[in-house]
Amino acid sequence: MKRQAENGLLLAWSIALVATGGSLYFSDIRQFEPCVLCWYQRIFMYPLVLLLAIGFARKDASVAIYAAVLSGIGFCISTYHYMIQKLPVADDVVMSCGRIPCTGAYINWLGFITIPFLAGAAFLMIFLLSLYVIRMRKG
Repeated sequence: MKRQAENGLLLAWSIALVATGGSLYFSDIRQFEPCVLCWYQRIFMYPLVLLLAIGFARKDASVAIYAAVLSGIGFCISTYHYMIQKLPVADDVVMSCGRIPCTGAYINWLGFITIPFLAGAAFLMIFLLSLYVIRMRKG
């Protein structure tokens, strides 16, 4: 495996690890109970930590294909979640999301950074790094 692809996997793994740690920090230490959409985002983020670690350890760049799929789906969920938090028109579209409303924002740093925003940024970076690794693998 090329050194650039290896570095891309390592960086993607680091991002997934930090995102997973942040998610656990918010729920277990800060006691922010996740809504349904937050759980869906976790379903797509948590496996990325193991998947990318195994790919990096085995020097297998093909793991980037699976990481791209998981992070792409996770990004779509995060984007939808962020939209229903921030866009007033989305209030009419959103149905009941469970016990914890998906429209609530435990954090709102600088007026736009919420937990779905952070997850979406992590998913996007992992997705782009995965595409980079796939490209390096073919080239």
